[in-house]
Amino acid sequence: MMKWLKGSLFRKILIIMLCVAILPFLLASLLAYRTISSSMKQQVIDLNQNAMEIISNNLKIYFDDLNMLTSSFYVDPQLMSYFRSTETSPLQKLYIYNKVNTMYISRSEFHGVQYISKTKNLTFTSSDVNNNDIKKMLGDYDEIKGEATVYSVKNLGGKQVLLIQKNLVDYPGSAVLGTINIYVGLSEIDKLIHTQLLQDSAYFLLINQQDQFLYSSLEQTSGVQHLQSKMINGKGSFEGEMNGKKGVFIYLKNANDNLPFTLVKYVSDSVINESAYKTMSQSVVILLIAIILVVVLAVILSYFIILPIKRLLRSMVRVEQGHFDIKRESQRTDELGILENRFYTMVQNLDEFMNREYRYRLELSTAQLKMLQAQINPHFLYNTMQYIGTVALKMKAYEVSDKIAELGSILRYSMDFRSDVVMLSMEIHHIEDYMSIQLGRFKNKLTFDMACPPEAASIEVPKMLLQPLIENSIVHGIEQGRGYGSIRLEIELSPQEESENKALLIRVIDNGKGIPAEKIAEIRSDYLENKLHYGQNGIGLINVLQRLRLRYGSDFSWEVTSVPYEATMIALNIGLDQAEERKDPK
Repeated sequence: MMKWLKGSLFRKILIIMLCVAILPFLLASLLAYRTISSSMKQQVIDLNQNAMEIISNNLKIYFDDLNMLTSSFYVDPQLMSYFRSTETSPLQKLYIYNKVNTMYISRSEFHGVQYISKTKNLTFTSSDVNNNDIKKMLGDYDEIKGEATVYSVKNLGGKQVLLIQKNLVDYPGSAVLGTINIYVGLSEIDKLIHTQLLQDSAYFLLINQQDQFLYSSLEQTSGVQHLQSKMINGKGSFEGEMNGKKGVFIYLKNANDNLPFTLVKYVSDSVINESAYKTMSQSVVILLIAIILVVVLAVILSYFIILPIKRLLRSMVRVEQGHFDIKRESQRTDELGILENRFYTMVQNLDEFMNREYRYRLELSTAQLKMLQAQINPHFLYNTMQYIGTVALKMKAYEVSDKIAELGSILRYSMDFRSDVVMLSMEIHHIEDYMSIQLGRFKNKLTFDMACPPEAASIEVPKMLLQPLIENSIVHGIEQGRGYGSIRLEIELSPQEESENKALLIRVIDNGKGIPAEKIAEIRSDYLENKLHYGQNGIGLINVLQRLRLRYGSDFSWEVTSVPYEATMIALNIGLDQAEERKDPK
């Protein structure tokens, strides 16, 4: 057996997966058989308590409505004046009786409504019972005191009813004008409770602190007379018997201000065990199906785990023999698929490494060649421009001399390749020379202004950062537009979000022709290529953005917005480390 297992990884995985899958299922079945009855019992209790909370809330709302109804006489001033009067005129008696009758017919579950007047010593009754029952109903009347509403259980015409009694007080005084008695049938209570009634279960309703037995969903009950002694907490359950059957009593107390009541539900053990047996049988069926599926899946999974490993071994042999043209045979996305993809990527990288290095070096050489082509002997240019400036001074052409000096400064700054990083103040000085020439060229057709805080002047930035942006505004915005306009350069220092460092904000804004949406999309696409661009664009906007990304990484962000002939803005946001901030030399 051990020799059979050692010979193949496939066999090891198969045996281990079968043991790991089947043994827990068998142990779980044994434990489930012992615990399912108790767990189902607790589940039945929890589910029924949730349902009883809904019923209890509905009953509370219903009792509150009945309590509000007993105070409805106060809103009729004419009726209250008749209640205060000691007269017994037919008109008053008819009016009072009509009000009593109106209250009686307002609810279908009312079996009777009485008003016992102390000022007139008369009783006004409207009910659906016969005369004998009316007399007995009057005999059962219990006088109450105070202003509170009193609830009690009575028998009216052989029916269990809820008696609601309330004294009518002559506010703001304290004199009692009479008493309202409402005999409420249990039909509405039965409707509220029967919505949640199941087979072999029963509901009971007890009211007041004395737990008077008001309602039962069964006509004949035995064994429920001593429920009160076992209901200690606000809600809970206990085992007991009803009509000779064992079961569980679940109770829920509602501390209603007007009418405290307790809702009790009985669920027989047969219902609980039936659910347990049903669940257990379903679990056994599911267990058998799961074991079969696990066996099948174990075989399939073991096979598919070994297959990519064998494929990798064959590919490794080809690479050892010097063959790098390996084709991917799998599109899997799991861990083994990732392993294969990484192996194929590694082989492809090995195959392309020398070519890639060669292309990078060729691109760098091309860039250097373009820079050399753009250079003329700086000393020759400086000497020539100095000579022209001297001639201009002799000819008293002071403006020409100034412009030649500014142009010389621009060329000297542009052709200085000793450093790629300069102070922002040097960039600003370069822009001032550049814009002086452009403003002289455009005369009154171009305006330029700039704002820069003094503390930003000493910050180091990549060289030739600002001129390409402003040159774009002039060439593409002003010249290709209406031929006139304005340009503004804004530089700010502001705190970075969620950081103690600062951010350098640079905005170039013009009111020229603007940038089409397609061009902005093209710039974003070029930026995502993450490489420098040479050719017709020179060292324009895209290369400024790429150079900033290379230097600042994720601390750099940018945005371009354009409304033609209103405002085209290029905004750069550069995050600065504390180490990069420099103080102005004095």
